[in-house]
Amino acid sequence: MANTLTAALIGTGFMGMAHTEALRRLGIRIHGILGSSPEKSRQAATTFGIEKAYTSYDEVLSDRAVQVVHITTPNRFHFEQASQALQAGKHVLCEKPLAMTAEESSTLVDIATKSDTVAGVNYNIRYYPLNIEARSRVQTGEIGDIYSIYGNYVQDWLLYPTDYNWRVLADEGGLLRAVADIGTHWLDLVQTITGLEVESVCANLKTVHPIRQRPKGEVETFSGKTQDIEATESIDIQTDDSGAILLRFKGGAHGSLWVSQVTAGRKNCLRYEIAGAKRALAWNSEQPNDLWVGHRNEPNESLIRDPGLVSDAARATITYPGGHNEGYDDSFKQCFKAFYNYITNGDYSAPATFPTFTDGHNEIVLCEAILKSHREEKWITL
Repeated sequence: MANTLTAALIGTGFMGMAHTEALRRLGIRIHGILGSSPEKSRQAATTFGIEKAYTSYDEVLSDRAVQVVHITTPNRFHFEQASQALQAGKHVLCEKPLAMTAEESSTLVDIATKSDTVAGVNYNIRYYPLNIEARSRVQTGEIGDIYSIYGNYVQDWLLYPTDYNWRVLADEGGLLRAVADIGTHWLDLVQTITGLEVESVCANLKTVHPIRQRPKGEVETFSGKTQDIEATESIDIQTDDSGAILLRFKGGAHGSLWVSQVTAGRKNCLRYEIAGAKRALAWNSEQPNDLWVGHRNEPNESLIRDPGLVSDAARATITYPGGHNEGYDDSFKQCFKAFYNYITNGDYSAPATFPTFTDGHNEIVLCEAILKSHREEKWITL
């Protein structure tokens, strides 16, 4: 059903590639792609084998062959591009963070609510099957009342002062970087799994490299180690490289998050541990096909991602048999599958099966509270 819809892709970088692969695996046709220049549009269309290279965003919005717009551009473009697409009657799947400020994201929620369109944010990590299994176990009461949630999201691709990407610039991505770029994935994930909302935060953030070296040309996300880079100028950095956040959840649970893009050896590692009155759960994105289940009075378990061993909800996001590992790219596929099936089903009043613009807005409200807490050195209530 979903393959009757046609998409346009905005952005030609790391996320553009990930969206392209996921859409193709679902059988969804990508009619055209738009880069930051007509030349980049043509290059990406050739590289990805996409039919049309757009020359402007207006051309995308006026294209009647396109029903869905995927936005994978730098954060500062999200508000304008998403609002224009919704007002043009296009469904929108936007990369996170949804916008630069809570005021912008609130406006986007309002536009989406008033339009006859579907608007989603790509919190793809929700869709690893064992995260859905963890949510199912919490919902059935198997874990018991939640006492605490802690974990981290750590990377090393910005470890050195010579590492550079547009994301380090506040004007391009916002005043928060590590927290907004990867910390929001963790925060969205643990709230989705537990059903608990963050009530207040206390944050201590750090810019490890207040000066970085800007190279000639742009550096693709994660590709600094493989590109031949010649540093040309020193630039001041305001955004966070790492930080610690204490959390209080509604209902009494508490927790902590450590986020870093300067942790050597950790390439892309999201980890959480949820402690309940009956059991505990732990998961690591770098070993995504195993879920640890902790017990008090019996041996602990390691649940392997296998459709014959998990709940119906988790089974629905598993494509291959046990032992045939699924990972990062599959999480995009499953997120997009939920989004496109919701559009195709046609009942937009039904509960969303995907991360919505409201979810994206709530994460930005949370980010602004974290930044305020860091600056004022105190707990901030949302």
